[in-house]
Amino acid sequence: MSCIQQNVLHVTVPSVPMYVLWSLALPLLVQCHVINQNFLPLDCQDIFNNGSIHSGVYNIYPVGPKKPLQVYCDMGCTENDERSEGKWTVIQKRMDGTVNFYRPWEAYKRGFGDTAGEYWLGLENIFLITWREKHELRVDLEDFEQAKVYARYTSFYIDAESEKYMLHVSGFINGGAGDSLAYHNGKAFGTFDKDINNCAKTYEGGFWFDNCHHSNPNGVYKWGTGVPAYSGIYWNHWKGAFYSLKSITMKIRRVFLPEVEQ
Repeated sequence: MSCIQQNVLHVTVPSVPMYVLWSLALPLLVQCHVINQNFLPLDCQDIFNNGSIHSGVYNIYPVGPKKPLQVYCDMGCTENDERSEGKWTVIQKRMDGTVNFYRPWEAYKRGFGDTAGEYWLGLENIFLITWREKHELRVDLEDFEQAKVYARYTSFYIDAESEKYMLHVSGFINGGAGDSLAYHNGKAFGTFDKDINNCAKTYEGGFWFDNCHHSNPNGVYKWGTGVPAYSGIYWNHWKGAFYSLKSITMKIRRVFLPEVEQ
């Protein structure tokens, strides 16, 4: 399927005043909005399956109609208007350093930032999305030399706040990035105000630390080479300890066996 919508309706309209056309069209537009309001997607996969194939900001409803959650959906359109794998719900995105990620526990719990730019979806939201069904995780990375790689994990979920949102991730598939997340499996989330091992304060960001990290997607935004060891946006198994990445995106989707086997 092309990324460009093909449903274009061509109608020959007689010469009539514009207000007459609007009076005829308005009831149809209102009815259309009512239908859309009755559709309550749980994630970006539901949105894609309902016909919205373009990447962008959407509302999902993981806890019901009264609590819409704004997310960025990566639907998989390429620059050449070709379909690649998509339907991803983005839970974290760094790209330009415009958002401060050195924040307290409550901010990481609820989420922060701009869904059209840099943001963190929120630990509670990630928990609510992933606890019902099995999910996979993909981490996309880019350096300042325009190289792009990824790491994919066929199983991803986190525990509830009572368990400090402990991370569970496994099933690594290498897309050139190497596995810098397995080290964090089974670890509790930490922020500077709930910092068991002093890692959040030392590296100025919240993450699933363990004395301290092999990756730090939420670190301070820096530029490329020559940064202090293990600082910045860091993925050890790709660029090493002294390089801070240009961009990183963490995104999840429900698992279907044929997709995992790809």
